[in-house]
Amino acid sequence: MARSLLADFVSLPDVSRVGLALTEGGGRRLRFVATDKVGDADLEWCHIDAYDDVPLTAVVRSGEPVFGSLDDLEPRFPGVVGRQRNEGTLAMGAWPLPGTGSPVGGLILFFDEPQAFGERQQRLLEAAARRTADAVRRVRIATGRGPDEVAPDDPALVGQGERVAVLLESDPRAPGAARRFLREALAGWGIDDDAVDTAQLCLSELVTNVVMHARTSSELIVALEDGVLTVLVRDLGGSSRSGDPTTITISEDDDPLRVFGRGLMLVDALADRWGSEQDATGTTAWFALELGSGSNGSLQTG
Repeated sequence: MARSLLADFVSLPDVSRVGLALTEGGGRRLRFVATDKVGDADLEWCHIDAYDDVPLTAVVRSGEPVFGSLDDLEPRFPGVVGRQRNEGTLAMGAWPLPGTGSPVGGLILFFDEPQAFGERQQRLLEAAARRTADAVRRVRIATGRGPDEVAPDDPALVGQGERVAVLLESDPRAPGAARRFLREALAGWGIDDDAVDTAQLCLSELVTNVVMHARTSSELIVALEDGVLTVLVRDLGGSSRSGDPTTITISEDDDPLRVFGRGLMLVDALADRWGSEQDATGTTAWFALELGSGSNGSLQTG
């Protein structure tokens, strides 16, 4: 999918290079590949930290596009602009790949001719980003991990910092059990009470969603890395509700909050970032709270 998308976009007028980034680890990093890293057999992916000061992290965190000439962008991204001047780039444009809650990634185009970035061009690139996000979602749905392949210690999922995981039963008492598990974990990591309360409220909504809508057991993963608390809840029931395990149903509802539960409005209001991704075996919903940098103790929500 990535190879095809990169080939399509680099064929656009004045485009000299294209990059595609997909979120990982609850939005704490981006998995990135560009047209100059496409080999005959493999794609050379790398990682971008979510806090790196580059256009792709800006569009993923804000959900808003970034575009302009190098002169326009230099005050905000001096390091990137300096490198691109040496490559003959004259303009750049980055667009978020829309998802439920937070973007699922970003698309960046490098131009070797000046660009006006008029209304029509902006609409076309925004539509291209939406189509790319749809393609990413469909690939993830078709190729997701099965329940027996869940790996709580997978660094790509939860990072390299502190992490704990637990399986929750499909039971009305699951939200309460999840809150207690979370509070004990965060107390052990020295997280302050305000942040713990916020995290518990958000977690309760995610687990309640699983109990009410997926009606399956679920896996709760709690991770703390570089002052960012990430909480993931993955239902273990599968995307198909038809009884046919080969059938995948994708919701096309215009209002994702209606699909995943109105309680996610609370998550949207309290969390710094949140999202939800479907694959062949279920849905993973997550949220992130930026507590601070450095140590795990006495962290404050920001």
